[in-house]
Amino acid sequence: MKINFILLILSLFFVSCNAKIQDKKIDYQQYITILGIAQDGGYPHIGCQKQCCADFYNGNLPKKSVVSLGLVDIEHQQKWLFDATPDMHTQLAELQQKHIKKETLIDGIFLTHAHIGHYTGLMYFGREAYGKKNISVFAMPKMKEFLTNNGPWSQLVSLQNIVLKNLQHDSTIILNNKLKVTPFLVPHRDEFSETVGYKIEGTKNTALFIPDIDKWHKWKKNIIEEVKKVEYAFVDATFLDQNEVKRAMTEVPHPFIKETINLFKDESLATKNKVIFIHFNHTNPALQKDSKERKEIEKLGFRFANEGANFEL
Repeated sequence: MKINFILLILSLFFVSCNAKIQDKKIDYQQYITILGIAQDGGYPHIGCQKQCCADFYNGNLPKKSVVSLGLVDIEHQQKWLFDATPDMHTQLAELQQKHIKKETLIDGIFLTHAHIGHYTGLMYFGREAYGKKNISVFAMPKMKEFLTNNGPWSQLVSLQNIVLKNLQHDSTIILNNKLKVTPFLVPHRDEFSETVGYKIEGTKNTALFIPDIDKWHKWKKNIIEEVKKVEYAFVDATFLDQNEVKRAMTEVPHPFIKETINLFKDESLATKNKVIFIHFNHTNPALQKDSKERKEIEKLGFRFANEGANFEL
């Protein structure tokens, strides 16, 4: 009983400390900022008549943007985006207003895959909207082929609104002398492109970003070992468990939060604390800060991404 009580106190201490770190005034030079945490359809979700979305329309809960990370380098006055979401216009404004304001809107965008929440924000770069030239978009070979050969994305390429930059599995991109990014393949529903996660490395800390994956056991790497190598692991948390939605989960396979928790159950509190859940379906109660489900998971030592939180690299 005493041991369990001590573990509970320690887990609450970790959560409290990390909350303070994330919410503190930014005074570091390189960092990740959370620009969105919801699954591709966002929150509220189209067509949703459930209580989860009614809470938004009734004014009880705020909107949540689709998953995206900003990578910011104050020292070099550079900023990058991970995934071009349907909320990209406001997410780029967030980077501009609260982080680095300069003439160049963005120094580059890293895409994970061709599902709607992760690339369709590129539409804002077209002549109907932003309409400027030579925005760097980093993409894997199949993703690059998809954008080049299918409209309306092909027009962005032909008009040079975007310039596609090559990515390769496990091949590192050096952004500057303080930051580097490495894509790696993960198993997912690859209808139109391959799917990648990213390792984002600074001089002090390293992060994993895996917003979409089918199941951890399908990956060639061991997620526990990969988490131990980094300081932050932003991982797929689409659904809480099997019973959350009434549809065949084989159509939309993801590791349930409860499955991930079970995988890490015998790991140290320090390791659990590196796991930061992100990419929540609108039905997932853990999307909301004050849900009992989320609070129970936090007591175990796991963490949750919040829009506006910052993580030093």
